[in-house]
Amino acid sequence: MKRKILLPTDFSANSLKAINYALQLYKDEQCLFFILNAFSEASTVIDSLINMEPGSELYETARLNSENGLSKVLNTVAFGKNGNPKHSFQTLSVFNNTLEAIKNAVEQKDVELIVMGTKGETKSRANIFGSVAVSVMEKVRSCPVIVVPELAKLEMPKEIVFPTNYKTHFKKRELNYVIDIAQRCKASIRVLHISEAEDELSEAQLNGKKLLSEYFEGVVGHSFHFLSRTSVPVGINCFIESRDSDMVAFVNKKHAFFGSIFTKPLVKEISFDAKVPILVMHDLTN
Repeated sequence: MKRKILLPTDFSANSLKAINYALQLYKDEQCLFFILNAFSEASTVIDSLINMEPGSELYETARLNSENGLSKVLNTVAFGKNGNPKHSFQTLSVFNNTLEAIKNAVEQKDVELIVMGTKGETKSRANIFGSVAVSVMEKVRSCPVIVVPELAKLEMPKEIVFPTNYKTHFKKRELNYVIDIAQRCKASIRVLHISEAEDELSEAQLNGKKLLSEYFEGVVGHSFHFLSRTSVPVGINCFIESRDSDMVAFVNKKHAFFGSIFTKPLVKEISFDAKVPILVMHDLTN
């Protein structure tokens, strides 16, 4: 059965890198990739929706630009020396804002994974994450998301960092994607606990740690690490940079870890995404 993977693009270099990362990550698997471009956003979404009526010159110009852009992307990734007989593609040119287009595609195409860039054509050096990437990580909760930064290497992960405070007892199926990637890439999973104090783990936390050990039993080289007297974002950054880790994985579970990991103050502090792809999984009860 083919994997169904959604690849949103705004035709930026970052989005093309994310597409290539996905093709490399799943190079040995039968996959159907949906390459999606939403073309509603002219100067603002509101202006687009008001002025870009189907049939209007503005609408038709944007539609043609979208379709031509998708054709170019398809030619780049699907044909010639880049072609992979295990991969098939569909292009989706959609008149909508990007977040809604992604939500609808996930629902209508039964998508199981999204792979996208951190920033698009309107990238700002002041922001680590693009607004669309943050919205997708937070609001598209029905499937995992891999966010690929502009400076990421197109190499398969050999070490995946999984930060946790052990206070949340994850269900194994919530971790299926990180386990799957680790096993296919023969990557290790480094479970990282960070504390601003030097408190010992409570009984509940020890039970949470034990559960994770059981879940990751089939992953070669999984291990547990502890950093104290540092903040969560600083600790994650230091750990990843010191070990040259290849990916960081989170479960975005409400009221856990640090609430939502994508609150604005934390987003500003976390800089590992400058080089390392992020896998965001979700609490299946939400």
